[in-house]
Amino acid sequence: MGEAIDFERAWLGKLARSIEDEAGEPVRDRVMERHESLSSASGPTEIIAWTRGMMDRLESSIDTQSVGKVLAACACEYPKKALRPIRNEYQASGDLNLAHTMLRRLFESFLGDNLGLDDDLIGDIVGRGWGLAGIRDGNTITATKIPKSGNLVAYMKEEDPNRQREHYCHCPRIRDMLRTGETLSATYCYCGAGFYKKIWEEILQQPVKVGVLESLLKGDSVCKFAIHLP
Repeated sequence: MGEAIDFERAWLGKLARSIEDEAGEPVRDRVMERHESLSSASGPTEIIAWTRGMMDRLESSIDTQSVGKVLAACACEYPKKALRPIRNEYQASGDLNLAHTMLRRLFESFLGDNLGLDDDLIGDIVGRGWGLAGIRDGNTITATKIPKSGNLVAYMKEEDPNRQREHYCHCPRIRDMLRTGETLSATYCYCGAGFYKKIWEEILQQPVKVGVLESLLKGDSVCKFAIHLP
């Protein structure tokens, strides 16, 4: 479960703040009980057990829409510095199509320059609607999560569906659950949806709604999200 930073403590801090903002301190304290001992050094069994208990407490304390908002606020964030040119262009022009095109090009550059992928593989990935930009239809964008970057090539070569799912997920908790056969409420994947929510809220400087369409936790082969732009 080790990460370059203490992933668990950082994520738990965001979760606690988000619950407090949405539901207040008493709910935060009830949902977060016994979290203090967790860190990236904790074993998968301990983290999985706590996460399942946390989701049970969270979903029994607040409504489903509020649970989604809490988890979306815990998402990892794409660097705002990289999004700034797109935000500035959109603020100047109001051209949503241009903003979406710039986001797609940013993603293509990442695949080529950072991951060293060839043009054919980049075309395959973008054609699937994977990554930052997704596929736009009016004011709705359907985006499919790209496999975890470090596992991308292995995912593309893997033929076993179960192994593909393990390569696919970005979340260390869910990767461990997939390996052990454990389950978790699919509402948890609003954390993944929040990644796209934060991108578009940064570009548009307006609130954005998101929804989970497909999820590994629902038994799907990918995680797919709807981003509803204002």
